[in-house]
Amino acid sequence: MSDSIERLYQAVIVAKDLDPATSRTARLFQRGPAKMAKKLAEEAVEVVIDAVSGKPDAMVRESADLLYNLTVLWASAGVKPDDVWREMERRERLLGIAEKLPKSPVKIPKTAPDPVVRRRIVALENRLRKRQS
Repeated sequence: MSDSIERLYQAVIVAKDLDPATSRTARLFQRGPAKMAKKLAEEAVEVVIDAVSGKPDAMVRESADLLYNLTVLWASAGVKPDDVWREMERRERLLGIAEKLPKSPVKIPKTAPDPVVRRRIVALENRLRKRQS
């Protein structure tokens, strides 16, 4: 997936300088970060609505739109996909891939001591067991 995001990011970088009359990406860049952020938020809400409504096909389509708009906002801010992947790797070392960092002011070191011990993803393992039964 990271290759797909990287290709999308590179395409966004190229498209930002196209004619805004014919390129949605160029139009977003012309309108600025506030418009980009608004579009990202709209797509996120649409994903949520489709998820709650039990519409997985629509959720897939809206998720693709969400990733596109996120990538546009990244490019506008100078954030590269590799920056995000490095942060994901750091978090995985600290808490495991399926955990989000806490919002509390707890100090978390930037690097974890080696060796890295990965936490088991119990919820996923339980699902797999149920499907096999």
